[in-house]
Amino acid sequence: MKYKDSQNWKHTLSNSQQLGGIETSVLDNGAGRGVRIAWINTGTGLRYKVVLDRGMDILDAFFNEHSLAWISHAGLTSPQPFSNQGIDWLRTFGGGLLTTCGLSNAGPPNSDEHGSRGLHGNYSNLAAELISIKQPDIFSGELGFEVVGKVTESSTFGPSLELTRRISGTIGSAEIHIKDRVTNRGNSPAPHMLLYHINCGWPLIDAGTRIVWQGEMQPRSGESAVRQNSRKDGFRHCPAPMDSHAGFGEEVAFIDPQTDEMQQVTCGYVNDQLGLGLKISFSKTQLPWLIHWQHWGKNEYVTALEPATNPPNGQAAARANESLILLEPGETRIYDLRLSILLGDAAREFS
Repeated sequence: MKYKDSQNWKHTLSNSQQLGGIETSVLDNGAGRGVRIAWINTGTGLRYKVVLDRGMDILDAFFNEHSLAWISHAGLTSPQPFSNQGIDWLRTFGGGLLTTCGLSNAGPPNSDEHGSRGLHGNYSNLAAELISIKQPDIFSGELGFEVVGKVTESSTFGPSLELTRRISGTIGSAEIHIKDRVTNRGNSPAPHMLLYHINCGWPLIDAGTRIVWQGEMQPRSGESAVRQNSRKDGFRHCPAPMDSHAGFGEEVAFIDPQTDEMQQVTCGYVNDQLGLGLKISFSKTQLPWLIHWQHWGKNEYVTALEPATNPPNGQAAARANESLILLEPGETRIYDLRLSILLGDAAREFS
């Protein structure tokens, strides 16, 4: 039921939380002890956890009884802002429905005359300053909700990038809307890379789950097209867990995605057995690349579709091939991302 199109709940409720809304709390146990979170319930069966102290990324996500997201062995850990050398990033990578990579590096560790950077940048280990929370209001009929926060990646005498994130939705609609505004607050040009690591797992992801995207696939730098296509239809359907993906085993494709007439890209996953899908929508003007990561290890079974400003080859490589974004002082870039649940025929017809 879409509550916004129904009057059935009128005069039957005392509190909007009976339909859904935002609940904030602080974890008190385990590796994430002391971390601020916000649980968001859309009133449709879609509910998800925003980790305020990890860049307002999204960890757990469920639709009814089905998990949508992959959670790593580490799970939710406290932010470690200085885990920014080499592959330290992996030590605190919880997976989750959304892990943001950037704001100045996406890809492997790299260095050049401008400095050194660790895997996938600092962003996901930075806490947000919570700006506002707007709850739905059953009495006014305003069923929209949102949480807004600000994350700063800064160094004295160095680049200072500020991201303001707005996560919003409407009670009765099984969608997540993420709007990010990145601004250079420094007084010199700042390198900028951004990648949205959308990590999905079982049961949405299972043997036979369809991987939906349209575009031209390219091998990752240093890999041959033969390896990329070593499994028949390997980037269109999910396999069962694979021994060959133990440890660091993985496959990656860089996709130049097709768009509709509005320059919008749609991609996602469909489990036809469950009649359940996740559709990802974004603007190719804002995010011209789509990365597809597969890691089918036993007990570490995950795949991700990743809208990005650049292929994740790192800042040094992007600078060398002149694709690196340099934000001028005061310059802003806006990124819009929408995640939508598909059910039944809508899921099965998504292609």
